[in-house]
Amino acid sequence: MEEEHLRRIRKLNQSYAYTSLQMHEAIASAAGFSGTDHKYLGFLLERGQMTAGELSKLTGLTTGAVTGLIDRFENKKLVKRQHGEDDRRKVFIVPDTEKIMQLLAPLYQDFRNKSAELTASFSNDEIKIVESYLSKSVEIMKEITARLNSK
Repeated sequence: MEEEHLRRIRKLNQSYAYTSLQMHEAIASAAGFSGTDHKYLGFLLERGQMTAGELSKLTGLTTGAVTGLIDRFENKKLVKRQHGEDDRRKVFIVPDTEKIMQLLAPLYQDFRNKSAELTASFSNDEIKIVESYLSKSVEIMKEITARLNSK
């Protein structure tokens, strides 16, 4: 591939990442969160209940920072702490998915609609290329994240 193509793709990737951050910050603010809290709430939505330790490992936050995060979510009634049935010392963070979606879905609706229109404008072959690029990019980012977090 030509160096010019690589440069353009790199610039578009950077622009996409920066613009995505700006949009998510705006959505977070509209929902009453910081951008990072909003994204960490997304982890709970995506993965479901987990312990504070698991959330700490996933996010890279200290356990103290995770406690503050959970407190903020709990104050907004978006999660609850639930003791383990077999071991009362183990505490799970349980997201209220319905309440979270009621809060966030309207803020994402325009983006989802416009993204669906954009996707519909591509041929099936083009969609497969976009899917391949995005899924492979995600795998690269996961690999690099894991490597950096293991140091």
